[in-house]
Amino acid sequence: MVELRARWDGLVPGPGELADALITQYVERNRRAYRDQYLEVVLAALESLIQLSTDPASVRLAAWFHRAVHEPGGTAAEDAEASARLAEDMLPRYGVSGIRVAEVARLIRLTGELTAPPTDSYAPPRRDANGDVLLDAVNAILSADPVRYAVHAAEVRRDAGERRSAMEQRYADVRELLEGHHYRTQLARQRLGPVARVNLETELAGLDSELPAPWRGWQQAGLTATATFCAIGASVVAIAAAGASWQIPTAPSEAGWPPVALAAVAFFSAPVLFRCARSSSQRACLIAGAVLAIAVTGLLVAWARLPRTNPAVGVGLRVPLLISALVLLLVAGAAALAASLLRTRTARFLPSRNLGQQLAWLAVPGVVALALLLTVQPLARNYVLSSNERVDRSQRPAGMAAPSVLNGTVAWVSKATLGAGAEEAVGTQYGIAIPRPNGVVDMLDAATGDLRWRYTRSDSDERPTIVATGDGEYVLAEFPDLGYLLLDANTGERKAAWSGRTRDHVIQQAQPLLTGERATRGPDKLHGLDPNGHERWSFEPGDCSDLGAVASMDTVVAFLGNCGDQPDAMAGLDLKSGKKLWTKSATDPYRRPVVAGGLVVVAEPGGDSDVPVALTAIEPRTGAVKWRWPVPQTWACRTLLNAAGRYLIVVDCPGPSTIQNRRTVVTAIDTATGHTAWQVTARVDPRAKVTVTEDGRVVSLSQDTEGCWANIIERAGFRQVRLPLGITCSREAYAVGNQVLVTGDNAVIALR
Repeated sequence: MVELRARWDGLVPGPGELADALITQYVERNRRAYRDQYLEVVLAALESLIQLSTDPASVRLAAWFHRAVHEPGGTAAEDAEASARLAEDMLPRYGVSGIRVAEVARLIRLTGELTAPPTDSYAPPRRDANGDVLLDAVNAILSADPVRYAVHAAEVRRDAGERRSAMEQRYADVRELLEGHHYRTQLARQRLGPVARVNLETELAGLDSELPAPWRGWQQAGLTATATFCAIGASVVAIAAAGASWQIPTAPSEAGWPPVALAAVAFFSAPVLFRCARSSSQRACLIAGAVLAIAVTGLLVAWARLPRTNPAVGVGLRVPLLISALVLLLVAGAAALAASLLRTRTARFLPSRNLGQQLAWLAVPGVVALALLLTVQPLARNYVLSSNERVDRSQRPAGMAAPSVLNGTVAWVSKATLGAGAEEAVGTQYGIAIPRPNGVVDMLDAATGDLRWRYTRSDSDERPTIVATGDGEYVLAEFPDLGYLLLDANTGERKAAWSGRTRDHVIQQAQPLLTGERATRGPDKLHGLDPNGHERWSFEPGDCSDLGAVASMDTVVAFLGNCGDQPDAMAGLDLKSGKKLWTKSATDPYRRPVVAGGLVVVAEPGGDSDVPVALTAIEPRTGAVKWRWPVPQTWACRTLLNAAGRYLIVVDCPGPSTIQNRRTVVTAIDTATGHTAWQVTARVDPRAKVTVTEDGRVVSLSQDTEGCWANIIERAGFRQVRLPLGITCSREAYAVGNQVLVTGDNAVIALR
């Protein structure tokens, strides 16, 4: 009280009744904030700044009056207006001129907008020396001793009313103060500014720990984490790109340092961008912008140097990986720049980590990792697949194949299939597919032999392995180091690709599609797949390490061998769901299963001999034995089993398997009854490779001094047909339905 009276002396002529009245206003019992200690801090700060004013007396009077009237919970604007009116009422009584009274009232009203930051404290649109000095003095409470400031802040919150709403309002006010400049004059900024910021940040941290706002600051944390982990991800992808080639085949002049340099830049950018994202300085923005510029420049250079593909040159995996790394680095730089600007504009001070920030730091690396696995890797693979493939096709519709009557003439000759043979042909609904070297699949018109379409890969120089699936709608081609590609049999367009997870898979059957997985550890598995590679079910037999399977229209019959202490067995599985229907043990594993007439026919082993004891037909849905056909004990060859409509065609030799034996016996078994429908023995070398047409004809090729002959064993008997010149007899014939194909000089030939 005494110190306050001492500061009043001489301010207004006459005794200190006015000072006592004002001091009484500040020490009222109903006051909970802006008491005499607050006024003392304001007046003390004012004395250090008063030399900057043009009317010191008016500024001092305004300082004394600015909170003379205060109602609990009242706003600064309400207090300023009421206090200005009090000054206008009381000052004229003590001989203060009207001009000074008006200036004092004006200055008091300025304090009503105290918390709003100035438009530009360094260059305000209108100079107001008296107002700047007063407002800086009033804000001097922000730079008070930490203990006194804490008491003042607590009084302000208590004065505001209900605790939670008061804390939320105070939190907003402190954040607003931290976002602007606290003081108008350069002198106040130098003397009071640093301490004021420390006090405000300390108070904000305390408020943040008390307010129930667990998510505050998650955006800033998310951007910082994105900048950091995207840079790390870019480094990982760039390292992967270093092990790949830019084009296929690799050019001798191909430089290996760009991905290594990018990996180094990305790796060292991670901590730098982390610091930039947490800083609001201009330097931080410039560094983040520089990383962003490097990424953009790298993308432009990579785009300009993309390999030009043709049938002999393809795009390597380094292209999409390097572009992906540059995109990740671009995202990292953009996130760091956004975080720095966000901190500069709206989040200069962030409280200590809360739940939202911690979850952001946990979620972002997971999202980046998933993006690498589920987005970057598939996109890179799809880019390589799409860039290196081309389809050349005609608009000619597919023709119908004419059955080969085998009269010694030729139906057509296809010269489009250089380097391929008839034994590699695959029949589809839209023609005959033939694989060729250098990653080529040709589709021939079955009626004319003309080329309908050609699928070519620039990144493969080996012959693919192909099968028909989807009831002949698709061609499934396995390319080395690429995996399985599903091609539309009508157009040649790629419909799907499934590669990485099928490297250890082997196709058990194509119609429907079954694959067996040969596991390096544990038992083998059987998978039921859709044509596009989507797995419908997986069957794991347990301890069995030898697994095979065939399927009818609705059932899979799996053959389980090498099951440890358990005997070999068969199991029936539902084709759609993989559900086990039945299981039955077998003393010895069945051999050479084939589906004929809706039944699964297996060969019962005959000890050490390759010749089976009998052929057994199993009803696939129930596992019941439908019939059993004993194999004659005199047969001694390989006992080939082939399905031909309702018949099972069995090819063997009726005598010892010696070079002197020149006879082959063909037996047709009716699958409905298990009885022999017909049997023909012919003087054909039993070691000759045969093919079986859909109507049950068994065809092989042989050569003598007179030329090449076709040997046909059919229900009507045996006949030989001399073939035209140009057919290679050393390579086997192949039947596609009832059409027989042979190989010529760099050509595939269909026999009439």
